[in-house]
Amino acid sequence: MAVPEVVAGLAAIPGVRTAAQLDDPASDTSSSAGSLPVAQALAGLVPNGLRRGSTVAVRGSTALVLALLAEAMREGSWAAITGMPEVGLVAAAELGVDLDRLALIPDPGAEVAAVLSALIDGFDLVVLGSAVARGIQSQLARRLAGRVRNRGAVLLCAGQWPGAELEVSVSSRRWRGLTDDGFGHLEFRDVVATSRGRGPAARPRKVALRLPGPDGAVAAVETSADRRLTEVAG
Repeated sequence: MAVPEVVAGLAAIPGVRTAAQLDDPASDTSSSAGSLPVAQALAGLVPNGLRRGSTVAVRGSTALVLALLAEAMREGSWAAITGMPEVGLVAAAELGVDLDRLALIPDPGAEVAAVLSALIDGFDLVVLGSAVARGIQSQLARRLAGRVRNRGAVLLCAGQWPGAELEVSVSSRRWRGLTDDGFGHLEFRDVVATSRGRGPAARPRKVALRLPGPDGAVAAVETSADRRLTEVAG
């Protein structure tokens, strides 16, 4: 998709403001303050929500990326995903993503900087696929991070992002539902998710999740007091 088409598409979406509108002194920019909410199951992982103006790197799970979007979109935020043609809309909807508030740009093309800038200007949350992120030089990454801060957006990178303010990863994946001899149906997947940020958030937090849970959405796993995973020392 060409850059002008991306920008024109943003302007056509009700409630989405593009760069020209945001640069207008009369434009209301009060929404750039605060944080975007996350699902209750993820509160132990991101206790203060997704801070506006921040960059977040999520490694090891597309499902976790979608789950992070879900609650903010339920509260009225708009999101765009680019560079992730593998994203399944059915799975996204089951995880709580509001498809009516989601824009998909499977391939940003050669003008990735311009496309990302347009998306950051127009959406609350922008998700970038790992393959595209690997091709972004550190100078461009810093420039885009500055734009994210200025616009009050949240950039979620499905992979590494230089200087990310919060890093989230998934490990210990195990599907449940099959018997020892391999029969049955996959019901849910147990994972352990870890988050680590800067400054006061540098101490890692761990939560046990079902991602996806039995109903397709993310769910917390109850743990006993002596096996609590909500926070561990670094």
